[in-house]
Amino acid sequence: MRGRRRITRGGSSRQKDLILPDEVFVIDEEIAHLTRLRSEPSDKMRKVIRTGRKMPISIFKMLSGRESNCSGMGRFSLSDRSYLLGQYGPHKGPCCVDSMDSEAYVSQFSLDGSLFVAGFRGSQIKIYDVVNGWKVQKDISARSLRWTITDTSLSPDQRYLVYSSLSPVVHLVNVQSAAKESCANVTDIHEGLDFTDYAEDEELSFGIFSVKFSTDGRELVAGSNNESIYIYDLEASKLALRFPAHTADVNAVTFADETGHLIFSGSDDSLCKVWDRRCFTKGKPAGVLAGHLHGITFIDSRRDGRYLISNGKDQTIKLWDIRRMSSTIKFSLPKTFEWDYRWMLYPVEARFLQHTHDQSLATFRGHSVLRTLIRCYFSPAHSTGQRYIYTGSSDKCVYIYDVVKGNIVARLSWHGSIIRDCSWHPEIPVLVSSSWDGYIAKWDASGYDADLAV
Repeated sequence: MRGRRRITRGGSSRQKDLILPDEVFVIDEEIAHLTRLRSEPSDKMRKVIRTGRKMPISIFKMLSGRESNCSGMGRFSLSDRSYLLGQYGPHKGPCCVDSMDSEAYVSQFSLDGSLFVAGFRGSQIKIYDVVNGWKVQKDISARSLRWTITDTSLSPDQRYLVYSSLSPVVHLVNVQSAAKESCANVTDIHEGLDFTDYAEDEELSFGIFSVKFSTDGRELVAGSNNESIYIYDLEASKLALRFPAHTADVNAVTFADETGHLIFSGSDDSLCKVWDRRCFTKGKPAGVLAGHLHGITFIDSRRDGRYLISNGKDQTIKLWDIRRMSSTIKFSLPKTFEWDYRWMLYPVEARFLQHTHDQSLATFRGHSVLRTLIRCYFSPAHSTGQRYIYTGSSDKCVYIYDVVKGNIVARLSWHGSIIRDCSWHPEIPVLVSSSWDGYIAKWDASGYDADLAV
């Protein structure tokens, strides 16, 4: 470990801004309005300060408004707080949290922000205690790893971690055990959860790209490279359901909201699909969302059961509303060109090609998605009102987009290699990036005062 120190690096000066053609950004008015309500000063605050809807408000005036109790609650309203914390974006730094000799593939804050999980290709998973100075709470040696750790997920109660690789077995580890060095079946039990459906799986040696806990912690959903989605019942300790979902690798799956009824999936067949377990017909989705020209590397839900985003190999992030989904696909994918994102550059002339039946609400461009399944997310609801979308990038940067305006508000450049994953703290303006250069780096808001979040 190289300590938590402030870093300057010559690599950032070598980065060149990507110059793209001018584009008119258009977004559905409903999602724009909902986002503004959650991320801009409330009408009560504006009335007290006597400023119009489009006028910015100084932080001093907002603090004065809180002192006069303009919200009527003795504190900032949710939207006022999001607006205030939004002025302190995690744009400064970085500070080195840790470094390893192998590529960092996944990173994740816990739901309350007290823990941070990082998974590396070299069989290591580290869990950091964020509250106590980013000390390593758990150092896990992965078991039966194939190629790399493809995904991790913490249980809602933060007692257990599951991790997957290019194998049909997902491993579950007790995070709260006393041992710091966690070795399989030596200091900790690594329970292997077999996702193989022996009645239906023709090829038993498949790999899992994505795995997520349900909100109640009773189930896992997983996407695999045999075109299927799996649901594992943790209470019964058995596979509950497996169904063919796409016509190519299922790179991303997630529960849409807290109910666990809806599941979103994204695949190399370029489609997002919605699955409703309340009216489930095996192999038939509740709806399909088309718009990407190439495979989907990741999806993230807004957690309201309606909106989601997807990162695509066509070098775009798309924002979706499931009310626009189709019941079936009645059109074929437009022909573009042959290429392989694992080793080829995306043609410049193809960056602004459009799907003839694009159902998305908005498209965000600027980052790059090459060589690996790069991830994207909505920013936290608590501190930003989900005003932003952020993503790693193969050009060694983190990109932060404004959901309403569509522009890039920050481009964080320091790493020396691909940033596959990044995670924004759920309550304060801190973002952590994990890169193939082996570094885990923390970005924050210079001069940020935690008391402002009260």
